[in-house]
Amino acid sequence: MPGFMLHVGATVLCAHAGQAQPVASNPRVKVGGQPVVTIANTYTVAGCTLPPPNVANGPCVTGQFVSSATRVTAGGQPVLLQDSQSICAPTGTPLSIVVTQVRVKGT
Repeated sequence: MPGFMLHVGATVLCAHAGQAQPVASNPRVKVGGQPVVTIANTYTVAGCTLPPPNVANGPCVTGQFVSSATRVTAGGQPVLLQDSQSICAPTGTPLSIVVTQVRVKGT
């Protein structure tokens, strides 16, 4: 299913409203002037509100996408799309892509 490509400036949150940022990006391919993010990139999460162990199994620390574009790559790696699925560690909850660029789609 086609979706908008994810870039470094996209707003990505964990399920508990923590801000997620990619650790790296592909600097050679840009969308809207910002580098795209591929499935090889991990995300770090800051500000997760899930309590630590003994109360819950949080907070979210990292996130990794597990699905991506099937036909579009950057640097040999599939790019992430707005509908890509992910999982956070150690909570097992997903990342949510809230805002991204709306000009370039991929499948």
